[in-house]
Amino acid sequence: MGIAGSAPGLTDLRALLAALDPEIDPVPKRFLHVSHEKARERMADALMMFREAEGTTLIVDVDSDEIAGSERLLWARITLRVQSSLTAVGMMAAVSAALARRGIPCNPVSAFLHDHIFVPWERRDDALDALSHLTP
Repeated sequence: MGIAGSAPGLTDLRALLAALDPEIDPVPKRFLHVSHEKARERMADALMMFREAEGTTLIVDVDSDEIAGSERLLWARITLRVQSSLTAVGMMAAVSAALARRGIPCNPVSAFLHDHIFVPWERRDDALDALSHLTP
Protein backbone atom coordinates (compact mmCIF):
# COMPACT_ATOMS: atom_id res chain seq x y z
CA MET A 1 0.00 0.00 0.00
CA GLY A 2 1.50 3.31 -1.05
CA ILE A 3 1.15 6.78 0.37
CA ALA A 4 -1.29 8.93 -1.56
CA GLY A 5 -0.45 12.57 -2.24
CA SER A 6 -4.02 13.78 -2.00
CA ALA A 7 -7.13 12.58 -0.25
CA PRO A 8 -9.39 10.63 -2.62
CA GLY A 9 -13.16 10.62 -2.34
CA LEU A 10 -16.12 12.96 -2.49
CA THR A 11 -16.06 16.44 -1.01
CA ASP A 12 -19.47 17.78 -2.11
CA LEU A 13 -21.79 17.69 0.93
CA ARG A 14 -24.95 17.00 -1.10
CA ALA A 15 -23.31 14.09 -2.90
CA LEU A 16 -21.89 12.70 0.35
CA LEU A 17 -25.24 12.77 2.16
CA ALA A 18 -27.04 11.25 -0.82
CA ALA A 19 -24.57 8.35 -0.91
CA LEU A 20 -23.97 7.67 2.84
CA ASP A 21 -24.95 3.97 2.54
CA PRO A 22 -24.62 3.21 6.29
CA GLU A 23 -23.95 -0.36 7.41
CA ILE A 24 -23.98 -1.76 10.96
CA ASP A 25 -21.18 -4.09 11.99
CA PRO A 26 -22.89 -7.09 13.65
CA VAL A 27 -20.16 -7.42 16.31
CA PRO A 28 -20.43 -5.08 19.32
CA LYS A 29 -17.41 -2.99 20.26
CA ARG A 30 -15.96 -1.69 23.51
CA PHE A 31 -13.84 1.40 24.17
CA LEU A 32 -10.90 0.66 26.46
CA HIS A 33 -8.52 3.12 28.09
CA VAL A 34 -5.21 1.45 28.91
CA SER A 35 -1.62 2.41 29.65
CA HIS A 36 0.70 2.86 26.68
CA GLU A 37 2.50 -0.35 27.70
CA LYS A 38 -0.75 -2.37 27.87
CA ALA A 39 -1.77 -0.98 24.47
CA ARG A 40 1.22 -2.68 22.85
CA GLU A 41 -0.10 -6.04 24.13
CA ARG A 42 -3.61 -5.42 22.73
CA MET A 43 -2.69 -3.71 19.44
CA ALA A 44 -3.29 -6.81 17.31
CA ASP A 45 -6.89 -7.00 18.61
CA ALA A 46 -7.66 -3.31 18.17
CA LEU A 47 -9.91 -1.92 15.48
CA MET A 48 -8.59 1.53 16.41
CA MET A 49 -5.86 2.89 18.64
CA PHE A 50 -5.35 6.52 19.66
CA ARG A 51 -2.64 7.74 22.02
CA GLU A 52 -3.22 10.61 24.44
CA ALA A 53 -0.92 11.90 27.18
CA GLU A 54 -2.89 9.99 29.85
CA GLY A 55 -2.94 6.63 28.05
CA THR A 56 -4.20 4.87 24.94
CA THR A 57 -7.76 4.37 23.79
CA LEU A 58 -8.51 1.12 21.97
CA ILE A 59 -11.71 0.06 20.25
CA VAL A 60 -11.99 -3.72 20.32
CA ASP A 61 -14.52 -6.39 19.37
CA VAL A 62 -16.51 -7.83 22.25
CA ASP A 63 -16.59 -11.59 22.72
CA SER A 64 -20.05 -13.15 22.92
CA ASP A 65 -19.50 -14.17 26.56
CA GLU A 66 -18.83 -10.50 27.48
CA ILE A 67 -22.15 -9.29 26.05
CA ALA A 68 -24.63 -10.65 28.59
CA GLY A 69 -25.75 -7.93 30.98
CA SER A 70 -23.40 -5.26 29.64
CA GLU A 71 -25.29 -3.82 26.65
CA ARG A 72 -25.15 -0.29 28.03
CA LEU A 73 -21.36 -0.39 27.75
CA LEU A 74 -21.32 -1.73 24.21
CA TRP A 75 -21.05 0.26 21.00
CA ALA A 76 -22.17 -0.43 17.44
CA ARG A 77 -19.98 0.64 14.56
CA ILE A 78 -21.87 2.12 11.65
CA THR A 79 -19.69 2.44 8.58
CA LEU A 80 -20.65 5.16 6.14
CA ARG A 81 -19.75 3.34 2.94
CA VAL A 82 -19.60 6.47 0.82
CA GLN A 83 -15.97 7.15 -0.08
CA SER A 84 -15.45 10.52 1.58
CA SER A 85 -12.39 12.71 1.30
CA LEU A 86 -10.46 13.66 4.40
CA THR A 87 -10.95 17.24 3.22
CA ALA A 88 -14.77 17.03 3.03
CA VAL A 89 -16.59 19.68 5.07
CA GLY A 90 -19.90 19.24 6.88
CA MET A 91 -20.70 15.54 6.50
CA MET A 92 -19.85 14.52 10.04
CA ALA A 93 -21.65 17.61 11.38
CA ALA A 94 -24.81 16.65 9.48
CA VAL A 95 -24.57 13.02 10.64
CA SER A 96 -23.99 13.89 14.30
CA ALA A 97 -26.79 16.50 14.19
CA ALA A 98 -29.24 13.89 12.81
CA LEU A 99 -28.31 11.55 15.66
CA ALA A 100 -28.43 14.34 18.25
CA ARG A 101 -32.01 15.19 17.22
CA ARG A 102 -32.93 11.67 18.36
CA GLY A 103 -30.83 11.87 21.52
CA ILE A 104 -28.27 9.35 20.27
CA PRO A 105 -24.68 9.93 21.33
CA CYS A 106 -22.05 9.24 18.70
CA ASN A 107 -18.31 8.92 18.54
CA PRO A 108 -17.06 9.47 14.98
CA VAL A 109 -13.83 8.07 13.59
CA SER A 110 -12.57 9.08 10.17
CA ALA A 111 -10.30 6.75 8.27
CA PHE A 112 -8.65 7.33 4.89
CA LEU A 113 -11.59 6.16 2.75
CA HIS A 114 -14.62 5.98 5.04
CA ASP A 115 -16.10 7.46 8.18
CA HIS A 116 -17.38 5.35 11.05
CA ILE A 117 -19.84 6.27 13.77
CA PHE A 118 -19.95 4.47 17.10
CA VAL A 119 -23.36 4.60 18.78
CA PRO A 120 -24.71 2.80 21.86
CA TRP A 121 -25.41 -0.82 20.94
CA GLU A 122 -29.03 -0.62 22.09
CA ARG A 123 -29.66 2.44 19.84
CA ARG A 124 -28.07 1.05 16.66
CA ASP A 125 -31.33 0.47 14.77
CA ASP A 126 -32.65 3.92 15.70
CA ALA A 127 -29.33 5.43 14.56
CA LEU A 128 -29.50 3.61 11.24
CA ASP A 129 -33.06 4.89 10.79
CA ALA A 130 -31.96 8.46 11.54
CA LEU A 131 -29.19 8.22 8.96
CA SER A 132 -31.51 6.73 6.34
CA HIS A 133 -33.76 9.81 6.68
CA LEU A 134 -30.88 12.27 6.34
CA THR A 135 -31.36 14.24 3.14
CA PRO A 136 -28.97 16.55 1.31
